[in-house]
Amino acid sequence: MIPQDGAMLFSFLNMKLRDEYDSLSALCEDLGLNEEEIEQKMEEMGYRYDGRQNRFL
Repeated sequence: MIPQDGAMLFSFLNMKLRDEYDSLSALCEDLGLNEEEIEQKMEEMGYRYDGRQNRFL
């Protein structure tokens, strides 16, 4: 289960990307998440995934 609060989700995703996964695709696959939905939700809050830095900015 992932956090529903935007700030908590941002922190959760970036922590997981930093510590455990080398890409958003790998994180979503492992946790059973829809990558497009995650990216859309984050974009609605003003964050975009940067694959080179492997984090949301």
